[in-house]
Amino acid sequence: MSSSETCDPQTKHSLPLITHLLELRDRLLRVTAIVMVLFLSLVYFANDIYHYLAIPLSSQLPEGSSMIATGVATPFFTPIKLTIVLSFFIAIPAILHQVWAFIAPGLYKHERKLIWPLVVTSALLFYLGMAFSYYVVFPLAFSFFTSTAPEGVTIATGLCSIYVLLPVCGL
Repeated sequence: MSSSETCDPQTKHSLPLITHLLELRDRLLRVTAIVMVLFLSLVYFANDIYHYLAIPLSSQLPEGSSMIATGVATPFFTPIKLTIVLSFFIAIPAILHQVWAFIAPGLYKHERKLIWPLVVTSALLFYLGMAFSYYVVFPLAFSFFTSTAPEGVTIATGLCSIYVLLPVCGL
């Protein structure tokens, strides 16, 4: 049995490169639109989102201390940047769907059947990992870092310290 006989009828013909590039562009535009719609719907709550994400760090600061702004525009841009990242995180299932829709026509039928469990479990594990990091790892790590400060050193965490969350959360 040749490879063309096992291949789906839609994938028998080869499309020109420009067609693939146009399809990729359309998929990227859809992903961008999804993230932008989420961002625009969440931007009103940017400060609330920042305060919620900062809880593991701010709860470990010494009594009477607070976060400081180290730049003039930092209090404005930090919550906005975090809202953009959160919009991307929320859009992960839609992004994975767009990636799937782009590569699916090039796969065999039996390969297509195997991908859905992978996509669903990947998204689920991604969100579970983020929750574990936020509720377990961050409080422990921030408690350790604030407790190791030498005597006489005042801990003054900057607003941008919240960016320490991003690499652990996936970015």
